[in-house]
Amino acid sequence: MTSATPSAPAASLLPTVEHTTGESPRFSVIWLHGLGADGHDFEPIVEEFDLDRLPPIRFIFPHAPMRAVTINGGYVMRAWYDVVSPDFAPGREEADGVRQSTAQIEALLARENERGVAAERIVLAGFSQGGAVALHAGLRHGQPLAGVLALSCYLPLADTLAAEAHASNRQVPLFMAHGRHDPVVPYDYGKRSAKLLKAEGYPLEWHAYDSEHTVCVEELSDIESWLHRIVGAAC
Repeated sequence: MTSATPSAPAASLLPTVEHTTGESPRFSVIWLHGLGADGHDFEPIVEEFDLDRLPPIRFIFPHAPMRAVTINGGYVMRAWYDVVSPDFAPGREEADGVRQSTAQIEALLARENERGVAAERIVLAGFSQGGAVALHAGLRHGQPLAGVLALSCYLPLADTLAAEAHASNRQVPLFMAHGRHDPVVPYDYGKRSAKLLKAEGYPLEWHAYDSEHTVCVEELSDIESWLHRIVGAAC
């Protein structure tokens, strides 16, 4: 049975939506939405998973800050960073925004630690722009995480990874997935990011689907299986 609880974070924390799968959660999943969406976007996904055999998990869905997005005509929307170019050349994403969002995710990770959930029992997840930030933040976090789940996205600021990656998460389990017909974040770009991470020695699991910029049914099943393995290994 899943319960929903609106959060009332301190001023320094992003507002979030939370779902718990049982009392006194021992694990947490921080899930970042895509560009223009909000924390409610992936709320329903909790009910899609069969997690009854796992210890209680707290799912946390933060709302990204409001900011102007260049490729959308400067329209102000929820975004983890500004996107300044429609192509995927270096410099497409605003570096300051990526780093600001990473700091905000670090604050959420610290709050989970304060609530009794150690880093090795936290999964950092995200879709599209949220997945990009999950990768950036997770690989730089100073304590080993349970895993990083990155869907329909790419590795931002890839040229800084070698210098900034933290040794604590060199062996963090990575799950990347992408639709072959994605018109928003091209499949080849996600695939190249996965290839780069594998070349760096990260234990990455790659999944491809005959879908567009979405999470398909087959993908949900694969994510559920991965979560069972990740949480089971941390028990």
